[in-house]
Amino acid sequence: MNKNSQEKAKPSKFAKKVARYLWVFFGLGVVAVTILFVLIAYGYIGYMPPIEDLENPKDKFASEIYSSDMEVLGRYYQSKANRVYVTYKELSPDLVDALIATEDIRFREHSGIDAKALFRAVIKRGLLFQKSAGGGSTITQQLAKLLFSPNAENIMERLFQKPIEWVIAVQLERFYTKEEIVNMYLNKFDFLNNAVGIQSAAQIYFNTTPDKLKIEEAATLVGMCKNPSYFNPVRHNERTRGRRNTVLEQMYKADYITKEQRDSLQALPLKLTFRRVDHKDGLAPYFREHLRLMMVAKKPNKSDYRGWQKQQYVDDSIAWETNPLYGWCEKNRKADGSKYNLYTDGLKIYTTIDSRMQKYAEDAVTQHIGGYLQPLFDKEKKGRSYAPFSRMVKTSDVEAILDRSMKQSDRYRIMRENGATESEIRKAFDTKTEMQVYSWKGMVDTVMTPMDSIRYHKSFLRTGFMAMDSRTGYVKAYVGGIDFKSFQYDMVAAGRRQIGSTIKPFLYTLAMEDGFSPCDIAPNVQPHLLDESGNVWSPRNASKARIGEDVTLRWGLANSNNWISAWLMDKLSPSALVRLMHSFGIKNKIDAVISLCLGPADVSVEEMVTAYSAFSNKGIRVDPLYVTRIEDNFGNVISEFTPRMTEVFSEAAYYKMLPMLRDVIDYGTGGRIRYRYGIQAQMGGKTGTTNNNSDGWFMGFTPSLVGGVWVGGEDRSIHFDGIANGQGASMALPIFGLFMQKVYADKALGYSPEETFVVPPQYADPCAGVEGGLLPPTGSDEPTEAIEGIFD
Repeated sequence: MNKNSQEKAKPSKFAKKVARYLWVFFGLGVVAVTILFVLIAYGYIGYMPPIEDLENPKDKFASEIYSSDMEVLGRYYQSKANRVYVTYKELSPDLVDALIATEDIRFREHSGIDAKALFRAVIKRGLLFQKSAGGGSTITQQLAKLLFSPNAENIMERLFQKPIEWVIAVQLERFYTKEEIVNMYLNKFDFLNNAVGIQSAAQIYFNTTPDKLKIEEAATLVGMCKNPSYFNPVRHNERTRGRRNTVLEQMYKADYITKEQRDSLQALPLKLTFRRVDHKDGLAPYFREHLRLMMVAKKPNKSDYRGWQKQQYVDDSIAWETNPLYGWCEKNRKADGSKYNLYTDGLKIYTTIDSRMQKYAEDAVTQHIGGYLQPLFDKEKKGRSYAPFSRMVKTSDVEAILDRSMKQSDRYRIMRENGATESEIRKAFDTKTEMQVYSWKGMVDTVMTPMDSIRYHKSFLRTGFMAMDSRTGYVKAYVGGIDFKSFQYDMVAAGRRQIGSTIKPFLYTLAMEDGFSPCDIAPNVQPHLLDESGNVWSPRNASKARIGEDVTLRWGLANSNNWISAWLMDKLSPSALVRLMHSFGIKNKIDAVISLCLGPADVSVEEMVTAYSAFSNKGIRVDPLYVTRIEDNFGNVISEFTPRMTEVFSEAAYYKMLPMLRDVIDYGTGGRIRYRYGIQAQMGGKTGTTNNNSDGWFMGFTPSLVGGVWVGGEDRSIHFDGIANGQGASMALPIFGLFMQKVYADKALGYSPEETFVVPPQYADPCAGVEGGLLPPTGSDEPTEAIEGIFD
């Protein structure tokens, strides 16, 4: 090569200068990027979470409620946080393979950032605007975004978030294994439709668990990770099916599935077993709400209660001091000293509810009230101007009740808050509008005025039912009403109604402790007693059986005779009866008046079931136990709960009371248990009906179970006009009878109709030597129909 050629081959001074500047710019760029990432890493630019947050990301997990037979009854969670933690071992391998094949094929090779994928994304998507070129984010970067990046409002804000996520991703790779990163990502991702996290997604979309997902189901859920709104299988089935098939194609390319598997799976339609999750749905919604209110309750402060809530303050104060479950979230602390959060700490709450018995209880309510009693009530009130109220209620009183209900409604409250005048509100309530109303067959679209809808919904009879194991206090079934979505007031624990003749066993127990015997004789005549004000009180009786005769006390209880109860009350003390009722577990204020013997006291179903447990348990009351233990998110037991028992009356009195309460079922007002429901098991109980049939009660117990039922209207003025359908034996008893039929038919539950009360020989016949013993004589002494007494 000659000299000229060599000179031409040499780069010009300009070219050298350009090259030098390019290298300088490149070097400065590298330095600038390095400084940028250092500043991000140390938190000088953007938000860099503290090391402790990276090591233990703060997350929110729903708390789960389990039945005693390990069925999930429901969850407590914040809005858009229906997330339940699952471990990596609980993930289907197909799910993990689908995620890696689709979202980050080199996931197991990189350290948080895939340089090759990032470079491809920058060139093809950023410079060449190829939308199909794929993204550059790794699974770790996506996790960083889920954990620490707020939703960006625009593209520029999102661009500034990216480098921060890269730094966080690298840090996450330092603290976690690949398996942990995958697990955290799937636990965190929001799959829409209240399916947050893979556990909820598997349940809501396919009614299964993450470890049991089929390949095509796993591919569907992974496909949603690209854009859950766009690939929503509920709204866009075919579009999501196409995305699912893309995931299957990626799995085939990554050698996770064979060609034959790919082809056969891609040909399948996208089938869901979709179950929309709502805290008002599912088994035992009243129970779950009662449990929630108990656990999050704060220490009662009298200033927080209104005047009419005085009794509630007393109840809550007693519960705070005596019930470890009441206010549990306030009383217990986590390792860091903070309180537990029921909605975000992923607690596992193991209850005593048996899902099978709960279903039997809810079915019994539906079968009796929805299928039988409500149609009878509607028929009685049909065409009546005063419906659904009693014919004895004045028009002015009806208007006052409806007006009060209007002012308690959400519609009224919202209009008042928005500045509407009283006249404007009343006009709105009298204007027809489109709405949905409740029916036993489901919600119904209709057009009516809001005021008419208030009256319409009041026409539905309400109920409360609770069943408890009398040996352990385990609450097995809890039905607070007919439909939680439409009628959320809990008639088991919150509601209190007059108990009528179900009070009589308390009175008779007081008599037995005071030396009376079941076979003591009393005159069956109307008594005329002086009340506390010096006025003559003469209770009425519904039954005309054996009027004027001398009868035994056990006949009086079996037939729910008011005159015999009044005669007993005259021999005893109303104050003593009040004290005994409180020892039975009844917390409400009770007036010590002579008419108390006929049941004007307001008591809840929960309290009545607690009280009657003593009749099944040798005089020992057992308090309801709703939860056996609570675990944290990692399975550590935080709290355990044991039964609380209190001796209420002596064994001697118990063995006197037991045969009398069994007589109620065998020969008295509870006889429908035998002749209508065919239950021959040993059982005791008591019916109850209040004035004008406003409240119907039935309390029943076996050697191991005790249950209580109340049925009535929302207001005391809503009831049957006739006693045939309005008595406790007609309204409430059938629910218990249907429930026990189902329980005894399910042998797996362990409750047998062959079970017997164990009675020592010396107590076998407390009326030994008395003519007729414990068995009723033949003839007019046997009630032909279970008609309950009433009181003035």
